[in-house]
Amino acid sequence: MDTGDTTWMLIATAIVIFMHVPGLALFYGGLVSERNVISTMMHSFVSLLIVSVVWILWGYSLSFGPDIGGFIGGLDYIGFNSVGDETAFGTMTIPHYIFAIFQCAFAAITVAIISGGIAGRISFPAWIAFSALWLTFIYAPMAHWVWGGGWLFKMGELDFAGGTVVHILSGVSALTAAVVIGPRFEHLKKDHAPHNIVLFLIGAATLWFGWFGFNAGSALGANGVTTLAFANTEIAAAAGGLGWLLIEWKFRKRPTLVGAATGTIAGLVGITPAAGFVSVPSALIIGIASAPICYFAIHFVKKRFKYDDTLDAFGVHGIGGIWGAIATGIFATKGVNPAGNNGLLYGNLEQLLHQCVGVATAIILAMAGTFIILKVISLFVPLRVSREDELMGLDLSFHEESAYNTEIQSRDSNIGSTPVRGASNN
Repeated sequence: MDTGDTTWMLIATAIVIFMHVPGLALFYGGLVSERNVISTMMHSFVSLLIVSVVWILWGYSLSFGPDIGGFIGGLDYIGFNSVGDETAFGTMTIPHYIFAIFQCAFAAITVAIISGGIAGRISFPAWIAFSALWLTFIYAPMAHWVWGGGWLFKMGELDFAGGTVVHILSGVSALTAAVVIGPRFEHLKKDHAPHNIVLFLIGAATLWFGWFGFNAGSALGANGVTTLAFANTEIAAAAGGLGWLLIEWKFRKRPTLVGAATGTIAGLVGITPAAGFVSVPSALIIGIASAPICYFAIHFVKKRFKYDDTLDAFGVHGIGGIWGAIATGIFATKGVNPAGNNGLLYGNLEQLLHQCVGVATAIILAMAGTFIILKVISLFVPLRVSREDELMGLDLSFHEESAYNTEIQSRDSNIGSTPVRGASNN
């Protein structure tokens, strides 16, 4: 046991939880209309509650229990049985408790990211059921395959902090859910501008801060690889934000705060799988390339196919995660981390092929699994709210709460009327 490693992992775990709530909640809450702030934040908050309980009961065991045939973990850790203050797996220098909770924070924010694709229309009971089922049947198997000793791990796929496990899974699942549930009723009729860019920026800055725990914490100790991941996180974020700003300035003639912050998140997503496997110059390239790749996905692909990914969970996390996972297979080098592998630029084409297998696996699992889960849920509860509730806004129609007390609209108001300040209708 190492007290320095343990201290860092305690801090990193708390930071990752902080990037979820309030970070992601504020980030998403600022982007939607005033009518859906509370409901959107509830999706993030409730996912943390549900995932934490499910993780302790069975999610952790399925993800990191003893390998069964390369496909799932055993039941040795059900209810945190055999998880204690001893060194994790007998090989790490941190207590098993903190490793398990660190992984819980990852699982929780992965589920919450999905809500960005279906904000403003998914029913709350459906979201609760989805959070528990998706963690069990989608996240846990993929986490085991990549990090828990499963078949992708044995094959040699590299994913330092969650390119496939977190970002591709959540982004593709968000797109699948958006298509299955259907677009908002006024998806193509309204300008869905963010209602509060200040909240959005606070959320984005909190995410950036939390990402240091996310990426550097994935070294699972305080060492040289931790500092490499920390440095790569900073430079990729800055490069992504700068790249997006320049693209907007060129094509839209106006650099925007929303765009710069979105580019920063895209850079962070892109570097996540590669953070501890690539050099700092490579992280700069990965980060700045994330901007045009994700920008194209949001402003061209999304418009071309007209799917209603409300807060661009697929455009940023799905596409950014795909790019980051592939980039890992290009730029990875054992020169900065002997525990990793060399990528294409260092003479190892096989590593790039392994990364592509991981990407394809995550996409197929997310699409098929999310589709099946939603169809099963629809047999018991409606997947989306009624047209009247959606047009009123879920804050009042379901939660009977308002983010801004200056314009509280009672439940008895005319159904379907549009609040004065809620014109964006996300």
